[in-house]
Amino acid sequence: MDYFFTEEQQFMRDVAKDIAEKRIRPVAAKYDETGEFPWPEVKAIAEADLFRVFIDDQYDGMAGGSPIMNMCVVTEELSKACGGIALAFAATGLGTMPIMVSGSEEQKAKYLPMIASGTLAAFALTEANAGSDASGMQTRAVEDGDSFILNGTKQWITNGGEAEIYTVFAVTDTERGARGVSAFIIEKDTPGFTFGKKEDKLGIRASATRELVFQDCRVPKENMLGRRGTGFFTAMKTFDMSRPGVGSQALGIAQGALDLAVHYSRQRRQFGQPISSFQGLRFMLADMAMKVEAARALIYSVARWIDQVGPKKATMYSAMTKCFASDVAMEVTTNAVQVFGGYGYMKEYPIEKYMRDAKITQIYEGTNQIQRDEIGRGLIAAAAQGS
Repeated sequence: MDYFFTEEQQFMRDVAKDIAEKRIRPVAAKYDETGEFPWPEVKAIAEADLFRVFIDDQYDGMAGGSPIMNMCVVTEELSKACGGIALAFAATGLGTMPIMVSGSEEQKAKYLPMIASGTLAAFALTEANAGSDASGMQTRAVEDGDSFILNGTKQWITNGGEAEIYTVFAVTDTERGARGVSAFIIEKDTPGFTFGKKEDKLGIRASATRELVFQDCRVPKENMLGRRGTGFFTAMKTFDMSRPGVGSQALGIAQGALDLAVHYSRQRRQFGQPISSFQGLRFMLADMAMKVEAARALIYSVARWIDQVGPKKATMYSAMTKCFASDVAMEVTTNAVQVFGGYGYMKEYPIEKYMRDAKITQIYEGTNQIQRDEIGRGLIAAAAQGS
């Protein structure tokens, strides 16, 4: 289906597709097995200028007024080949968005050109006891002269240890709840900032997931994002912008699995004929295709809407993109394994990796239960305003 991409978006998509097929797909299984970070492939993405697609033009980017849509287009294409390798790109977009949302002109001028050139970023909100309840974080930032001193840990941070730029959330006023959280930009080589273990994960194994450790980490006041106490709102605005990106990762994984299942169904023969000749299997493929296309239509329409009107009223629809697309990805990849039969369960075939990679999209950036609660709250609030 033609989604009426601009000429620039068509070019971005084609470049991302070329990298996915020529650079990522041949090595996806290797990185899944070893868990190494795919630096050669990440550098290829950077050299193709794809990190510029979500950065405003004035900061050496090439967003052209469509940063969210551009990010979704590229993330989908990369994720068709490997959801884990694609995440180095997508998670950098997530780590960048707090700067885009709340950064001062000086902060944007310093950091956005670096990211546009391929410097990785990361987003650090989650803690051991503050996942879905992000307001329950324990990391503290205490004012000390012209700095803040951070102490605490962040858990399950994508791009952790590999990124150079981190947007970190910490409590600056313990008595104010969500209004006591502030956001900071922290560079990798800052004294007092170290990394814990690299997690051994079920899926997206090419993506680095690490604990961040802050021990008397001194951060200059000019590295605070926005005003003191506005960090939680920066995080929520970020999610409103970033969740279509998670949806597009899930979409790419689902489409990649569907493509493999269709191809396999034409090659695999049983009872003297390809299994694609069996109506029951064609029905399964049809259901998979319908849901993938529905997810794509939802993601693209919400991404375009956010680019046009901003994230202010996007919460409910942004949650829909992440929730629906990730549920579709889990269903489609599971059914793709079924199409492959016993071979689908074996690591020598690529399809079981898609199912493992899909699962995380239902969990991170807010579980799908949280997304459904956001959607429900939005519906009720809209009804109350209309009454």
